[in-house]
Amino acid sequence: MKTVMTLELEYEMRKKAVSIIDVREKEEYESGHIKGSINIPLSYIQMHKIDDLDKGKEYYIVCRTGSRSLDAARILKKQGYQVINVLGGIATYKGELV
Repeated sequence: MKTVMTLELEYEMRKKAVSIIDVREKEEYESGHIKGSINIPLSYIQMHKIDDLDKGKEYYIVCRTGSRSLDAARILKKQGYQVINVLGGIATYKGELV
């Protein structure tokens, strides 16, 4: 599975539109997240098969530091999704949070 640092994610975001899934819990997400990201908590991913995402798209998976995102990325990859784990997560993200 591919893993990138937050700086690489920020670089990609400047070049093109990217799809980001934030796997932190709802309260964490609401306290500040990357604009345009969608929130699907790891706890939900662990309990449910995700059917409403496009398997033809690539998704960057983020959390606070990169640990939960790695778990979520592994699960989503097994479900057939194209995923990239973002190491460092929101804790090292230098861009604006909304």
